[in-house]
Amino acid sequence: MKKQVILCSVLCMVILVLATCTKDNFKPLNQVPELPDTNYNYSEPLVALSSGFSPDENPTTDAGATLGRVLFYDKKLSLNNTVSCATCHKQVHGFSDAKVVSEGFEGRITTRNAPHLVNLYESDAYFWDGRTGTLEELALQPVENHIEMGIESMENLTTKLTEQDYYSPLFEEAFGTSEVTPERISKALAQFLRSMVSYDSKWDKIDGTSILADGEEWTDMEELGRAIFFSWDRGGCVNCHSGRSLAGWGTTFANIGLDEEYADNGVGELERDRNGMFKVPSLRNIALTAPYMHDGRFATLEEVVEHYNSGVQAHPNLDWSLRNGNNFFFPGDIVFPFVEPGASSDIDEPVRRNFTEVEKRALVAFLRALTDEEFITDPKFSDPFVY
Repeated sequence: MKKQVILCSVLCMVILVLATCTKDNFKPLNQVPELPDTNYNYSEPLVALSSGFSPDENPTTDAGATLGRVLFYDKKLSLNNTVSCATCHKQVHGFSDAKVVSEGFEGRITTRNAPHLVNLYESDAYFWDGRTGTLEELALQPVENHIEMGIESMENLTTKLTEQDYYSPLFEEAFGTSEVTPERISKALAQFLRSMVSYDSKWDKIDGTSILADGEEWTDMEELGRAIFFSWDRGGCVNCHSGRSLAGWGTTFANIGLDEEYADNGVGELERDRNGMFKVPSLRNIALTAPYMHDGRFATLEEVVEHYNSGVQAHPNLDWSLRNGNNFFFPGDIVFPFVEPGASSDIDEPVRRNFTEVEKRALVAFLRALTDEEFITDPKFSDPFVY
């Protein structure tokens, strides 16, 4: 009799578990977005920067970016309603993930660290391996990825979103009719991503990029770090991290000698002669986006600085700026390596900066000064849902 009771209890537990779990661990959501009566201003900042950064076929509008914001945060864009784009791109972390590698729906683990999102309008290559060239292409890849968000077909997603009452007026305001299509989802997400403009760090205020310059001054450590960062020879950081977003002008991808042999070859997964090359990320808000590198191997900025100081490995594709013995010449705005005749045989050995401890701390201090506090608290980029 006792055995029968135990068996009955076990069967009941199994039935209960099966009854509460679906194939996809589906999570019902009833939340609706809380939006302002008047749309936030998404379009004017882009126009002020350059009209060319909002493509004619998908110009950023306040209504379009508002729809994109809702889509970005809506967990209904995942197969089982458990993750959204914002799950791996959190505003408080500069729209990055605080994890070494990201976690998708059903707890599935990705292979790379989630890049932070900032000033994407300036770029023409996305993801660590640059496999897409537009934000419109980028927008739906995580949604359809079998690890990240798991949507089995865009037709299923359009049906799913059409059933949500709050999308009809949002699509109508953004595109003229309430029809939900994959193209419109892609365009709205791209408009929101394109509107994520960040130019209000301490560096901007002092060096004059920001309209809100308020007379702040560098600390001695920040000023030293800034000088090292922008020196071609001592720090050399600017060789790759140049331009308004410190994301590279002309150096879109680089092999920075993380390993002599890479488990993940980055661009080399698509083009074999480019093994170990990854997209050069923007350094804006970098203090918020740990851990670092495509595989999240470095937990702190101090570890990153130490890599460039003493840890660069001799990979065959190592970027020229990280090799010994390079002098520089400047044809126009582009910097090229120039090797003197009779240069030493260690010309291709990885550079060793031999920073002092003070110089290391100074570089970190400057990198921390690239944080835009307004960007990470701006309500127009925040979560409109209350989960």
